[in-house]
Amino acid sequence: MRLLAVCLMFCATAAPAFAQPFANAKTSLADYRVADFTPKKSCESLAAFKGEGIVSINARTVPAEGDTPPHCRVTGVITPEVGFEVNLPDRWNRRFYMTGNGGLAGDALDAATSPDRTAALSNGFVQARTNTGHDARKEPSGSFILSNPQKAIDYAYRAVHVTAETAKKIATDYYARPILSAYWNSCSNGGRQGLLEAQRYPDDFDGIVANAPWVDQTGFTIGAMWNQKALTEAPVSPATLLLIAQKVMDKCDAVDGLKDGLIDDPRACQFDAARDVPACSAGAGTADCLTTGQAATINRIYSGPNSNGRPIMAGFMPGSEAVTTAPDGATNSGWVGAIVPAQPGAKPADFNLAEGVMRYLILDPPQPEYDFMTFDYDRDPALVERWSKLADAKDADLSRFRKRGGKVIMTYGWADQILQPMMGVNYYEAVVAKNGRNTSDFARLFMMPGVAHCGGGIGPDRVDAVTAVIDWVEKNKAPDSLVAGKVTNGTVIRTRPLCPYPQVARYKGQGSIDEAANFSCVAPR
Repeated sequence: MRLLAVCLMFCATAAPAFAQPFANAKTSLADYRVADFTPKKSCESLAAFKGEGIVSINARTVPAEGDTPPHCRVTGVITPEVGFEVNLPDRWNRRFYMTGNGGLAGDALDAATSPDRTAALSNGFVQARTNTGHDARKEPSGSFILSNPQKAIDYAYRAVHVTAETAKKIATDYYARPILSAYWNSCSNGGRQGLLEAQRYPDDFDGIVANAPWVDQTGFTIGAMWNQKALTEAPVSPATLLLIAQKVMDKCDAVDGLKDGLIDDPRACQFDAARDVPACSAGAGTADCLTTGQAATINRIYSGPNSNGRPIMAGFMPGSEAVTTAPDGATNSGWVGAIVPAQPGAKPADFNLAEGVMRYLILDPPQPEYDFMTFDYDRDPALVERWSKLADAKDADLSRFRKRGGKVIMTYGWADQILQPMMGVNYYEAVVAKNGRNTSDFARLFMMPGVAHCGGGIGPDRVDAVTAVIDWVEKNKAPDSLVAGKVTNGTVIRTRPLCPYPQVARYKGQGSIDEAANFSCVAPR
């Protein structure tokens, strides 16, 4: 596949914050030959819709604007405070599409524009979303639990389910026809929500795309506090991270047999900051070397936390600290602002998120002033068990989802700097162990070399997993590979196949290493 030929697939729009684009969906749905359907009642009449738990509902016609076609927008609240939005196009393809939330949710549903909404409506889907039961502008971080403990359950899993049920009933009422198939597409916390749907409510969705799913929310929280403690004891500057990133790439790039600026599978490279980065002389500390304490901090971030000498959560992978270039030409490590503070005294994103989870959701009762430095890794991991049972998406038994014909595609960037990618790998391996060797008949994982959280990084990160899951559900066409593209300044500079785990992409030995057609998916050696 030539780079110019795939520009239309990858160049048109950047990936929305919490959902992967589906550039080929319109063509795929046309092949399926399902006619469009029009409403059988007025939009405004939906304001009288009665549904279980609905405490308020509004409906209004929204005219076309930009790339967003005309549609009916229904908004409302399900008890106690689960806000929802349903968008119904004038021409419907009989499919339902839902996107999730990042972090601790609380999304504003009154936003005038939404890339996810536009993408869905322009392809003929009914689209829905929820704030999961609180407004983060009024109740930031995890503080929403203080006003009503039910909000914790709604955030953990209930809000998505009741919104999906309500939205489907509204759509059926509006078009006087049942939904043909339902799809979920989201990343990060939205990926967690999608996996929990498959685990708890297998009838809600036929196809699920979970990109970089926050499978282990509680394990992540322990890991983020572990990293912050190490960085508090031995800080590492953004400038020093540039040195570490270069040393990682020097050691790990060609381990897969191809020097291409990508680390194919970081597990194959044994990087040791104390050994592979120049050591500072005693008492010194510059951007050109690591002190003994700094080397130990870096290695602790890679290894992850342990309890009584045993690992309890995976660390971050070599390559997640890689140097990226911003549109203005500035370079920085992927860890800056995510794991390592961008400025002294600032809270990196991972720790800021974990602190909210720990203070408000894990601890019972909540402790808004809890000091993470007091967490004892040998004694305190048991504190997370109550919340883990509610919020973690670690149940590997997907037999009910499989039995009713559901399909799930997971993707994860090997260079994810927000969530540890091994939580995705470990979960998928657990699913295979639980569901048997034919697990790939309904669930597949695609790892993305060099790709950061939900996209970005140095690897090819634009991929249309949504069309792939539609084809899998409706045509029984399982994805043997996905083509990912890397776009810079509106130009596709590289494409690569993403392979169903544990397969990996290997260069055939001829042609450009920037062309996906010159690679094949093979079993790892």
